[in-house]
Amino acid sequence: MNSSRQCWKKLGRICDGSHDWDWASTHAALPVVDATAGGARVFFTARDDRGRSSIGVADLRLDGATALPIARASRALAPGPLGAFDDSGVTSSCLVRFEGRSYLYYTGWSLGVTVPFYLYVGLAVSENGIEFSRVSPAPILERSAVDPFLTASPWVIVENGVWRMWYVSAANWTIENGKAKHYYHIRYAESADGVKWRREGTVCIDFANRDEYAFGRPCVIKERDGLYLMWYSYRGERYRIGFAESLDGITWRRRDSAAGIEPAREGWDADMLTYPAVFDLRGNRYMLYNGNGYGRTGMGLAVLE
Repeated sequence: MNSSRQCWKKLGRICDGSHDWDWASTHAALPVVDATAGGARVFFTARDDRGRSSIGVADLRLDGATALPIARASRALAPGPLGAFDDSGVTSSCLVRFEGRSYLYYTGWSLGVTVPFYLYVGLAVSENGIEFSRVSPAPILERSAVDPFLTASPWVIVENGVWRMWYVSAANWTIENGKAKHYYHIRYAESADGVKWRREGTVCIDFANRDEYAFGRPCVIKERDGLYLMWYSYRGERYRIGFAESLDGITWRRRDSAAGIEPAREGWDADMLTYPAVFDLRGNRYMLYNGNGYGRTGMGLAVLE
């Protein structure tokens, strides 16, 4: 289990994070791609003038090795009603196609008092891949004895009738320099239907050193040879994109130095690299990712060489 170091060629931004849409004005964060033989759609998170996030969807257009800019996107999912687990925003995480339906897994945000926010995993389903309805007004991954602080950022695949999820869970909160600071890593869960999940607290990706304290949304692909690959972002001083491998999807070996994508010397992705989403289309493997400001500067596209 030792694939070679990857090399991603950056193709440029497909969205600069500035919008004049009626539902969003800033950001293009946490991209996830619904790719088919006929093309691809990208789901991503944008914010309104109040800072509340919604999930948008747009066509992803590729012209050879060039990505065409996104000019317009429709809103696939809005924040929930007042008092709901997602009333302060919804952020995109993963999309699964299963038996003719599209399952959009997302993170719901609500504001806190002793800590700045609470996060929970939600699920919305669509028959046409564009218009989504929540399966429940409550989260599908609530806080529990296994995950007592928060759940967020799921990635799901269906394998031999088993729904497998890798998700973010908080290990703890601390007070540092007078402010609440989160520490969260990547855990694992299973389900028979994609809605009710079994969690045992299995940690897949943990902190490598004292400086690390957060991981961004994982992205998992199972190769034809059975090897599982995971891309994610990890944070010490700045977010960077990491990479790991596994034979079973549960025990992972981190190989961050093999991720093969680095910050630019200057510009929109010089300070931060985060939220990778890897997908295959027309014989190529691509990565959508965010740069500075958690998606404020938009999202870029890279191709694996």
